[in-house]
Amino acid sequence: MLEDDFSDVFRKAKRGTGVSDATIAAQTGLNLAKLQAWTNGDGVPSDAEARAIARCLDLDPGKLADLAGQRWHPHVALPNEVRHHPHDPHPSNGYLFHLEDGKTAALIDPAGLPANLMRAIGEGPYALRYILITHKHADHCDATADVARVFPDAQIVMHQADAFAIGALAHKALPVKDGESVPFGDGAEVRMLHTPGHTDGSSCFMFRSTLFTGDTLFAGSVGGAFGDVSTYADILDSVRNKLFRLDDETVIMPGHGPPSTIAEEKAHNPFF
Repeated sequence: MLEDDFSDVFRKAKRGTGVSDATIAAQTGLNLAKLQAWTNGDGVPSDAEARAIARCLDLDPGKLADLAGQRWHPHVALPNEVRHHPHDPHPSNGYLFHLEDGKTAALIDPAGLPANLMRAIGEGPYALRYILITHKHADHCDATADVARVFPDAQIVMHQADAFAIGALAHKALPVKDGESVPFGDGAEVRMLHTPGHTDGSSCFMFRSTLFTGDTLFAGSVGGAFGDVSTYADILDSVRNKLFRLDDETVIMPGHGPPSTIAEEKAHNPFF
């Protein structure tokens, strides 16, 4: 199931553009009560109605119509070196990825019940080298202290604009900047891409041909814009001018929802 349905994308685009239901109704002739119902997830528009809405919100008409009609879902397998675990009780994704030795690993977004994270790490069992945090929201980092306590040698990587969210551990976060990499094994590295918009410090992490996107890019959608300084325009720019410049075969592992690829998002994401 996709993270965002039509109503989610509709709300995000209206909030981001500042276009109201009343304006859409005036421009399209669509019934205001219907627009409000679709916003609340009560029904979906027809293809023609979805296309009209998209043109008001700078969305792609065909892709939005496909979303409303539930005509697309990515079918992308986890890469061999990636392990997924849910962040119970949060509705977010956590990941571990490891080197060929099957032991040295990095954790993406330590959140949820610490016991579940320890179980996931113990299944390797993995020697944890990095704790990589995509952004400041609790459903992506609220177990950082618990993981760091058990794995004190694991280095924390988090953009400094969001690092305050992990409290006293912020001073231990490596000061990695946009486009910089940290070494990971013999000849391997992890590259951070600063992708502001969802939050000011939102970042994605690239390991080989896999991109962990946090709440910047979902299958068929983007995260909501909740930055203190960064904006809706910034999140679209982050995806368009950073993520979409990666190889089309790059697999994306989002913070919510199923995996996808850059090619799939270019072809199906209504925001682009």
